[in-house]
Amino acid sequence: MTKVRFAPSPTGRLHLGNARTALVNWLFARKSGGRFLLRLDDTDRDRSRAEFAEAIAADLTWLGLDWDELEKQSARLERYAAAAERLKAAGRLYPCFESAEELDLKRKLAQQRGQPWIYDRAALALTKDEIARRTAAGEAPHWRFKLEPGAISWEDLVRGPTAIQGAHLSDPVLVRADGMPLYTFSSVVDDGELGVTHVIRGEDHVTNTAFQIQIFAALGFKTPEFAHLSLITGKGGEALSKRMDSLSLASLRESGIEPMAVNSLLAKLGTSDAVEPRLDLAALIAEFDLKKFGRAQPHLDPAELGALNAKLLHQMPFETVRARLPEGASRVFWEAVRPNLERVADAGYWWQVCAGKIAPVIPAEDAAFLAQAAALLPPEPFDATTWKSWTDRIAPAAGRKGRALFHPLRLALTAREQGPELRNLLPLIGRERALHRLQGRTA
Repeated sequence: MTKVRFAPSPTGRLHLGNARTALVNWLFARKSGGRFLLRLDDTDRDRSRAEFAEAIAADLTWLGLDWDELEKQSARLERYAAAAERLKAAGRLYPCFESAEELDLKRKLAQQRGQPWIYDRAALALTKDEIARRTAAGEAPHWRFKLEPGAISWEDLVRGPTAIQGAHLSDPVLVRADGMPLYTFSSVVDDGELGVTHVIRGEDHVTNTAFQIQIFAALGFKTPEFAHLSLITGKGGEALSKRMDSLSLASLRESGIEPMAVNSLLAKLGTSDAVEPRLDLAALIAEFDLKKFGRAQPHLDPAELGALNAKLLHQMPFETVRARLPEGASRVFWEAVRPNLERVADAGYWWQVCAGKIAPVIPAEDAAFLAQAAALLPPEPFDATTWKSWTDRIAPAAGRKGRALFHPLRLALTAREQGPELRNLLPLIGRERALHRLQGRTA
């Protein structure tokens, strides 16, 4: 069975780049009838926090991305230790005692020679006696994985044929001096033991994939298929990060952006498909195909998300938003105001216009005209034809047409320059409120 995973670190809030990775994995799993694993990479004891883990779960739930399994790396430390022992026994994991300062010096010397820095494997020259002596003296080594020579290649599901020369890579550190495994290692152990069949992530992990292909083989695991998505950048080409709070899912949710607006945008970024609002995830599943993703780097303009949110609201049925509207708001009200909304919360003002009190805007030069319009206001009941029949009577009587006719009426009835069509609002406002507002009274 197909199985994918989304593996965030609970060190901050999810941003749109993280959400895209989660969504693509989720769509891939659901389209193939597979399983979606949520794995919290929480081995960074200093930065991982329970509140961030809870926030990640809340963000995914808001998007509608449910998970079939949940794992925490902090609960699997014994599994990583056991796997490390297997690599040590096979001669693929070796101890290194260089300090950070010593490694930094080696890097600088390579830069001065104009060469890329690759670890020189000096630690492989240590004898067993030297290792025992340094360990007995209290020195704790970090552990590097010995890469095999030659090209490391795979058929990437997005990038196509991909190869990296092992000779151009430093043997990666898999276990820190304090015994904690690093992502490159723990992720392989998890994927291998938990049966992950496809790893879909950002192209910033391409080098990690080269390392991990050899680690999978060294541990005897079946290597999953890989797909590396081009990274989203901001409008100006800047990288997205957890520090960009304006693009965090939490901030978008608080600003009134709909989850399906986010999903509709992220599902198409990096493909040639047009970005159109979809009302549910089922529609995105039906349209999903990993082959649609290309290598061009997609740009994300937050303004595009706002416009997409408005288009989504204009399609949303009453049942979807009923619980979020003011008490008493009806289907007729929602259908009257939704074409002019950017956020569901904006409906609150228009409910006040229709069922509450507002202070009308009466320009001095229009007071006489509005009094004339009030005198011509027909009796109830009002319906969708009332606005036209009323303004058809006002126009010849007042000698006005176009903006000079309609704009003062809108200001008086709604106190706004723009808004929903008045032919739909007038029946909801009712004759008494309309009359009072035309007369300049708060109503």
